[in-house]
Amino acid sequence: MPYCKNCGTELLADAKFCPKCGAPVEAVPVASASAGSIVEPEITLAHWGERLIAWLIDIIVIGVIVGFLGFFSLFATGNFAWWSGWPTWVPFFNFNFSGVIYFLYWMLMEGAYGQSLGKMFMRVRVTRLDGKPISIGQSALESVGKAFLLPLDLLLGWIVSGRRRQRIFSYLSETIVIEERRK
Repeated sequence: MPYCKNCGTELLADAKFCPKCGAPVEAVPVASASAGSIVEPEITLAHWGERLIAWLIDIIVIGVIVGFLGFFSLFATGNFAWWSGWPTWVPFFNFNFSGVIYFLYWMLMEGAYGQSLGKMFMRVRVTRLDGKPISIGQSALESVGKAFLLPLDLLLGWIVSGRRRQRIFSYLSETIVIEERRK
């Protein structure tokens, strides 16, 4: 079993990043067509800027849809706020119907495809720490913070995750956001 060169944690055989400190696992020599070639790690973490732009694209696209639904609910119910138990003016703490819509969107898109529309446009993807596709359960957990508690999710993630560039709910779901391979 290999060990992390940064912190000494035991690594899984196919790990691309250390589960404890987030350090990338070094390339491993393998036999291939040309003798002595090295397989480079295929995972490159997405930068915060790419992820922010992907999030903004998602917020705009889904926001337009939620806005239309809200507009139609105004005529149906006479009340623009579908659920009046939580103030709609509190930014980023979206414990209302639109937060549920965002949550379902991210959970289903990233659980099924590994990407939302914004991530597709920015060519980034959500994966497990070993680079494999995430499950719908992991997608649901990592989407909670993005849809309902984004400032807290980011702040705690920056403190806890270090070099893996994870939000706290990504850390808890053992997922990372990577760049897609450019062809």
